[in-house]
Amino acid sequence: MLERTLARFRRGGPAPAPPWPAGARPGTPEGAFQFVVEERLANLQRQLDEVKARVNGLLFLLAGAVASEFILRLVA
Repeated sequence: MLERTLARFRRGGPAPAPPWPAGARPGTPEGAFQFVVEERLANLQRQLDEVKARVNGLLFLLAGAVASEFILRLVA
């Protein structure tokens, strides 16, 4: 996907159509099913990335709170 986006910016034209999944033929029920499954998997990957980012943010927040509490106890 990144390669297609970079190629589009280099050419300056519209983005190419996404390729049909390997082994799937347009217009067949199997092809449509495979396309839907791949779309759902891509959506699930984006959601998982978002959850990972939120968990990382919470861990950094927790680490900052622990560090600040430690420093305040040293100073006081």
